[in-house]
Amino acid sequence: MNDPVCLALPGRTLLLVAGMPGAGKSTLLAGLLPRDGMVVLDSDAHRAALHGLLPGVPYAAYRPLVHLWHRLAVLVAAFSAAPTVVVHLPATDPGTRAAVARLAALTGRSAHLLWLQVEATEARRGQQDRGRVVPEASFVAHAERAARLPRADEGWAALTVLDRRAARAGLLLETGAPAPVGL
Repeated sequence: MNDPVCLALPGRTLLLVAGMPGAGKSTLLAGLLPRDGMVVLDSDAHRAALHGLLPGVPYAAYRPLVHLWHRLAVLVAAFSAAPTVVVHLPATDPGTRAAVARLAALTGRSAHLLWLQVEATEARRGQQDRGRVVPEASFVAHAERAARLPRADEGWAALTVLDRRAARAGLLLETGAPAPVGL
């Protein structure tokens, strides 16, 4: 097995973990070790909480509420004192990525993007493995947008692209104070 991917996130940062549905974002984040000063936001946690409150209600009926709750949690965390905020969003749309980068800047954070690049067939298999499949029209739209890789000039201090094999090795985040300048 490969060594985990290590990302340095010094100082006040916001890391967006993005890629099309089924790329492996939730799996990657589930392997993060919890630590003080780091908030990890995965919409699956909101979905699970609402599922518990609304037994028997199909997910499609409360999906908009999950999305709203997750985005509000992202805003709250970005404005919080937590030094490191890690956000899970597909963000296949450049406008969504730009909004997250602007939120980071607005809240005094450096914006980092971790993009999981997988083929559509792999992503569909990933969805089937987790037992939650995005509707076909939505998946096709994500796949078309995900075919165009994000660019560093979208406002990111750092852009890291991983394939599924690299992501399977796990993720290690080095957080803390930035190194002093000029020493």
